[in-house]
Amino acid sequence: MLYHSGVSIITSGIGDDTAVINALSIRDVRHSYVSGSGLSFSKSSHTEVLKGISLDVAEGRTLGLVGESGCGKTTLVKAILRLIEPTSGQILLRSGESEARDLLSLQRSELKKVRQQLQVVFQDPYGSLNPRMSVFRTVSEPLTVHLGMNRDQVQKRVSELLELVGLDPKMADRYPHEFSGGQRQRVGIARALAFEPKVLILDEPVSALDVSVQAQILNLIIGLQKQLNLTYLFVSHDLAVVEHIADEIAVMYLGKIVEQGVTESIFRDPAHPYTQALLSASPSPDIQLEQQRKRVVLRGDITSDSVSASGCQFAPRCPIGDGHERCINESPTLANVGEMHQVSCHFPRGWA
Repeated sequence: MLYHSGVSIITSGIGDDTAVINALSIRDVRHSYVSGSGLSFSKSSHTEVLKGISLDVAEGRTLGLVGESGCGKTTLVKAILRLIEPTSGQILLRSGESEARDLLSLQRSELKKVRQQLQVVFQDPYGSLNPRMSVFRTVSEPLTVHLGMNRDQVQKRVSELLELVGLDPKMADRYPHEFSGGQRQRVGIARALAFEPKVLILDEPVSALDVSVQAQILNLIIGLQKQLNLTYLFVSHDLAVVEHIADEIAVMYLGKIVEQGVTESIFRDPAHPYTQALLSASPSPDIQLEQQRKRVVLRGDITSDSVSASGCQFAPRCPIGDGHERCINESPTLANVGEMHQVSCHFPRGWA
């Protein structure tokens, strides 16, 4: 669920009175890149890519994170995995019955063990696999390095994992080039599940696959979640895919969350002009709906060059905010626009 709180077990403040256990909580995460001029950094500048991201992913559920290329999705994923060190904030991971731990405060030795509960499935199933390693070695390496399993235990576990993702264990001796794209992604999922993690980050896991194969992998991911009680952070730019798999959606623009809520509410009644633009660009299988849909065309590209330091960062591309004094001078904050639905806009639904 999408609630801003500093605890792991909370009660919703936007209309839901049931207690929610958050497996993953992101608190005001910020990150800046430093760029210099030539060989000298005397003229270096800081570009803030993540501008105070706060999200919660409820245990056993899926949060879909959507937005254009360049909005900061990949940077956020790297920050959660600590492949980069965020400038500030907290990333709280709760595994089992233990209290949530801030990943950003852990030493490397501590992080190595905690990472077993937080795994990732990458976008490119071929690029994420070592072409010189067999499937058996790819899946078994975490088991021997981190868990210290002996050969018999490894053999049994690899067979179980391959069967779990719909592959014949006899394929374990093959190499990545001998598999199709969908099969390679299944291998990547098997590797991610080797530690029996609680949380999976799925970074565009089907965008590199054919449409027919996408459906198979999505059904596999959904089935595994139900079977293993997994928690997903599903990152994608494809709204049709996100609608199919996500329980909640967070829409990201230039390093900020501009709208968030349950999936049905976001698709039925998008309140932010950016969300409306994304939905209008997503094709619908309903021909009548497709013909009646209002097209929203945004001006320019996603860029921070023309964004006011104090105003709404979407204003330069917004038909309402461009030129409006409040949008230029005052940055909006997330506010409730309905049950389980929040938006960061001075004029929600203003152009719908």
